[in-house]
Amino acid sequence: MTVITSTAVHRRMPVALGACLLSFAAFWIAQRAAHVSMVDLLVYRAEGATVRAGGDLYALRATTAQLPATYPPFAALLFTPLTLPDTGSLRTLATAGNLALLVVFVRLSLRLVGHTRADTVWWASAVAVWCEPVWTTLRYGQVNLLLAVLVLWDLSRRPGERWAGVGIGVAAAVKLTPALFAVFLLATALTARVRNREGPWLRHARGAVTTFAGATLLTAAVLPRDSWRFWTGVVFRADRAGHAEETANQALRGVLARLLHTPDPGALWVAVAALVAAAGLAVSVRAELRGERAWAVAGCAVTALLVSPVSWSHHWVWCVPLAALLAASHRRAAAAGALLVFCSYALWWVPHTPGRPELHQNAAEFALSGLYAATGCLVLVTAAITRKGQAVTNE
Repeated sequence: MTVITSTAVHRRMPVALGACLLSFAAFWIAQRAAHVSMVDLLVYRAEGATVRAGGDLYALRATTAQLPATYPPFAALLFTPLTLPDTGSLRTLATAGNLALLVVFVRLSLRLVGHTRADTVWWASAVAVWCEPVWTTLRYGQVNLLLAVLVLWDLSRRPGERWAGVGIGVAAAVKLTPALFAVFLLATALTARVRNREGPWLRHARGAVTTFAGATLLTAAVLPRDSWRFWTGVVFRADRAGHAEETANQALRGVLARLLHTPDPGALWVAVAALVAAAGLAVSVRAELRGERAWAVAGCAVTALLVSPVSWSHHWVWCVPLAALLAASHRRAAAAGALLVFCSYALWWVPHTPGRPELHQNAAEFALSGLYAATGCLVLVTAAITRKGQAVTNE
């Protein structure tokens, strides 16, 4: 029986790998046919060049779109090697690197939900590459997959390991949104202490905070002017990233801006975001303390995306572990629905020209332009009502 099973595995692997490579090749051809600019990658390169030249990072306006630097200055330090290859080689390397990261991300996502079949990684990667958040991440040359891999690698390690927290800390130093995972770990540790429970969460949170602080202080020593400008001003300027109401903004702030037909939902957004943050963290902490790490991670990821001032559609690469989790929880219809949402590209069916038509959407356009945020809210509700023992079934 073992021989038959081993033979079957050996037969499945080449087929799955071949299907994945074929899908990736088709994806690469489609991206080239679409003449993708990888504009964000070029901004990263310009940031690295500015650091090397000793220029003013946050006065930078890169590419013909005149895009500014919006990440913490630590990211710009990491971007300096991007200045070494020429633009064409850089685009090729970034595409290949992101495809490799996607496979790693899929593998970590499946491990998170207890699925260990190696061939499934290739089949799932072949499908995931066509999800709109993944497509757009590669189209722009974004860092979303790298940050998601860092976070998920960190959270999938054994409790108490020496490097616990490093992945989350580095990800948060590059882009602030992943910092909510450190808040989640701290909230879990405090809740466990109130219930007289021991666990690795405080050490994990401490590792993340220490890594973040170390990276930030190192950057302050190397780039004191840029660090001062970012942490005293730029960090509070969400408008630098773009208009709140843009269709691509799938955060609650974007949804409210489109709903209320206003470029700034103001205090209402702050109140709603605070409420969702508290509810999302509560759901995630509850899941973690019940041993449901997959639901805890999904809840925290969705909460971070919802409450961030700006969560562009490509930030929602977390749809990959969300779909895996729903499928592993025997919610096959919900998993299929999530895949349909994230593979439909429905966000782009509504007007999104430079004239800011999102401020004048009708009901149908509003519904289509809020699908990711709505799906995220449904995931939080599902996590809240999931009973212990019915969360994830290992296969």
